Amino acid sequence: MQPRKHISCKIRPTELRLHTLSLSPLASSSLFSGSVCPEAYSFLGEMENQSDNDIEAPKMSVLNCIDLSNPDIHQSVSLLKQACLDSGFFYVVNHGMSEEFMDKVFAQSRRLFGLPLNEKMKLLRNEKHRGYTPVLDEILDPENQTHVGDYKEGYYIGVEVAEDDPEAEKPFYGQNVWPAPGLFPGWRETMEKFHQEALEIGRAVARIIALALDLEADFFDKPEMLGKSIATLRLLHYEGQLSDPSKGIYGAGAHSDFGLITLLATDDVLGLQICKDKDAKPQIWEYVPPLKGAFVVNLGDMLERWSNCVFKSTLHRVLVNGQERYSIAYFVEPCHDCLVECLPTCKSENNPPKFPPILCQTYLSQRYKDTHADLSRYNKTEA
Repeated sequence: MQPRKHISCKIRPTELRLHTLSLSPLASSSLFSGSVCPEAYSFLGEMENQSDNDIEAPKMSVLNCIDLSNPDIHQSVSLLKQACLDSGFFYVVNHGMSEEFMDKVFAQSRRLFGLPLNEKMKLLRNEKHRGYTPVLDEILDPENQTHVGDYKEGYYIGVEVAEDDPEAEKPFYGQNVWPAPGLFPGWRETMEKFHQEALEIGRAVARIIALALDLEADFFDKPEMLGKSIATLRLLHYEGQLSDPSKGIYGAGAHSDFGLITLLATDDVLGLQICKDKDAKPQIWEYVPPLKGAFVVNLGDMLERWSNCVFKSTLHRVLVNGQERYSIAYFVEPCHDCLVECLPTCKSENNPPKFPPILCQTYLSQRYKDTHADLSRYNKTEA
């Protein structure tokens, strides 16, 4: 991976907007304390228009920040464990992927989503979940999204496996759907490079997670786990449809992710919200401020099953404020045949396993089926 300049845990000045309001810019002097995100987040909620008493400042989440260049692994493990127990979300910085390259990936993403819809539909996702997903293709929160799906479009890119490879018979292996080489020169190469580098970052985070669960650091590096990962990259674009929870309109409905962990890179538009306690009535939602050059990391459902609910996957959603928003999600999943079962360090006579063992491919296949539109819907539309 490319060498990169060292990032201090600092929120960059940027204008974050909520609906038609502009929040005060983040102060450049608001530094993290060591590797922990600042309590100075509180002033994010100060509105420029203080005279309107009907407007409430949005609640901002304070997340720990894990520095992957930190030589003190014990500090990293402590910070990560605290984050996992508190919110299931944290930032990762100094991860080895340069900001310049991340900007390039975002630029290539914008080029793809800028195509006319009829051109994007030629790249429609296949049965292996590779390719383009249109707006409303996905319904992540059917209880609240009663009439429509997510107001976002996406593009899946998985592990590339040749058509004649026996492994291609597995549900999440196969050939990707690529734009024509002449359409966007270098597009495929950029995405493949991101996929490779992000997987290494995911493995690095997984080693810290293993230590936090009292396992050997290389526990998740085994061939049957991340050694043959079925990690998936997904480009995301929110077109600007204003979210309205009272009407079930969301950029992305409330959900938890399916796999081990997710790495998320975002632009500077506020939108991601987390709910630390899904059982609370009413649920309390907090915004996660964008952090330039960092990945927002969250725990997935498989890790919750592995850890016997010691670490829980956290509900999150996206509210769109009328502005376009782009993000890049990287889902770190184990191999197809990995058996997800309670870890030995997370069970006891008084705390038996809460979930039955399940194969990774079985679990993922069902979750994708539950949340995505049937492909036959598009065949009928085209007919």
